[in-house]
Amino acid sequence: MTKCTSTWTDQDGKTYCFSNDDAKKTFLENPADNLQRARSFAAASNVEATEKAMQEFTGTDAEVLVKELINAKLKANDGLFPFDDSLHGDHLKLAYDDIDFTRTIDGYGFFPDVKFHDSKDPQKKYLIDFWVIPENGKLQVQQSRIYKEPLLSDGKWTTMARQPIPWWWIPASEHPGHLATKRGWEVMSAVEHSAVKASLKNNGIFKITDDKTGKELQLEFVDTHQPVRQLDDGHYFACTDFRVVGTKDQIYDIDFWVNDKDGAMTVDQVKVHKVPELKSGQWIQVPRYEWKDVGPSHVVP
Repeated sequence: MTKCTSTWTDQDGKTYCFSNDDAKKTFLENPADNLQRARSFAAASNVEATEKAMQEFTGTDAEVLVKELINAKLKANDGLFPFDDSLHGDHLKLAYDDIDFTRTIDGYGFFPDVKFHDSKDPQKKYLIDFWVIPENGKLQVQQSRIYKEPLLSDGKWTTMARQPIPWWWIPASEHPGHLATKRGWEVMSAVEHSAVKASLKNNGIFKITDDKTGKELQLEFVDTHQPVRQLDDGHYFACTDFRVVGTKDQIYDIDFWVNDKDGAMTVDQVKVHKVPELKSGQWIQVPRYEWKDVGPSHVVP
């Protein structure tokens, strides 16, 4: 929450508020990515309204919208679909194949999964997810992310899930408790404020000690998984992705426990959940612990 004493206006005419000038400075170091995160945050914060608005649409409607968007880009780009890969910094030129299927998550939107391949090599295949939400009576694409990408293994191209995978693919079994839709945005805010505050003290680097190795990790905040969940002991729980400073695809999964103290959300505990390990030429996230091993104070019976 902020009184909007520090603001910035984007080209779209919208004004963005910051809790202080340091937060504004950090935001403007990468405004494009941070704006996308801000829009995603806003979309997730209005779960009940989104769930109600979704009743007017179906997954098929979302597929129609995505196909229209793709066709418009194909027409404007000589039959190719341009896609900026923010993880690797590549500007991809893809050939469109088809929509594989569409997932629906109540309160969060529709998620068409679209098949593409490299325009110069049909064996290099991609799966790109489009996050579609209703807004002002119409569907719109909120975000698009690569879910699976081509990986060269033993001289052949195979398609592997990218790390970190989009939050809408995180299985519910990894996250204990039940959905905290009404206060989820407050939990996300507490977690991200904690990460940003800690980073500002260390020149933009989030530092945490690996409780297993004792090594101090130097990380950059990437994203918060959704939906947020609430545990039976009253704590809220959020999973986050942090990237190792100086790398593109070495991602740690960090868990945050958040408590509601007199109406204010505060972070009580931070723990490394998954660590990046290099396997077959690809960095993947390997769980450090399972939920049954965490302890009764944080596990849903």
